[in-house]
Amino acid sequence: MRPALLACLIALSFRAWGWHDFTSDRERPLIQAMQTLGVKYRLGGRSPDTGFDCSGLVTHVFERAWGVLLPPGTEALSKVGTPVARLKELQPGDLVFYNTRNRPYSHVGIYLGEGRFVHAPRPGAKVRVESLQTSYWRERFDGARRLDPPTF
Repeated sequence: MRPALLACLIALSFRAWGWHDFTSDRERPLIQAMQTLGVKYRLGGRSPDTGFDCSGLVTHVFERAWGVLLPPGTEALSKVGTPVARLKELQPGDLVFYNTRNRPYSHVGIYLGEGRFVHAPRPGAKVRVESLQTSYWRERFDGARRLDPPTF
């Protein structure tokens, strides 16, 4: 099993047993994202109970992980955090953006590491993990942004 996905599964087991102290701030969004796998797509959706669209998934994950309210919509999300210049500089938790509707920044997902990201793809589909390296995603990549955990 790939190390990044294995780390997510281990962290999920910590959470299931109530061992929250073993989870770093950077890992929390990954854990939240993995908990949404299999949730149905719903345009405008922002909840695991009713479904997610891509930006709803991202806002839900970071609100649950860090308690931050991110702006709705992919275009607004494309302006938060700091830009990541190249794919090889991606870190787990970075937002990855794609042009899927002949419009820049029309789709967003969360990078998990090892060349994979989680997203809510389209109507009729469910939240899932995919590879950045497939030709479909590689050709549509618009950029990435890094969010930093809040400091209290």
